[in-house]
Amino acid sequence: MPRETVLPTLKRAMALVGATALAGAAGQAPVPGQSEQVASAMRLHIDVAGATITAILDDGPTARDFASLLPLALPLEDYNATEKISQLPRRLSIEGAPAGIDPAPGDIAYYAPWGNLAIFYEDFGYSSGLVKLGAIVAGGAALDVPGPVQATIRLAE
Repeated sequence: MPRETVLPTLKRAMALVGATALAGAAGQAPVPGQSEQVASAMRLHIDVAGATITAILDDGPTARDFASLLPLALPLEDYNATEKISQLPRRLSIEGAPAGIDPAPGDIAYYAPWGNLAIFYEDFGYSSGLVKLGAIVAGGAALDVPGPVQATIRLAE
């Protein structure tokens, strides 16, 4: 599919994911015993080339393990014209994670067989060993560039 056709589709998909996630996050009741600090700790900012991408991490063991590594400065390399990837400083726990997922544009995932972070900007089929960490809710177009980018991933304040 030509890039000119894919980009508007990606932007619409990321906008839909963002609106849905923000609406869900805003309407969630606090979990008993969970502090506001813990609840907000699962929100991320990914800084790329002067732009800030906002993402929300899922509340699972692998996502919490990923959050424990932050902040991280990582080179994100383009992989297969589908995702930006980077090796993490250590492997994450995948205890209790599903065998795999079918990622959508905007999904942030961990690919356990290689130990790398994957941020999808194109649709991709089911992949064994892929664990969803969260999803981009705003600003994903900053990753919509060919080739590698330098990114800083941090917990939102």
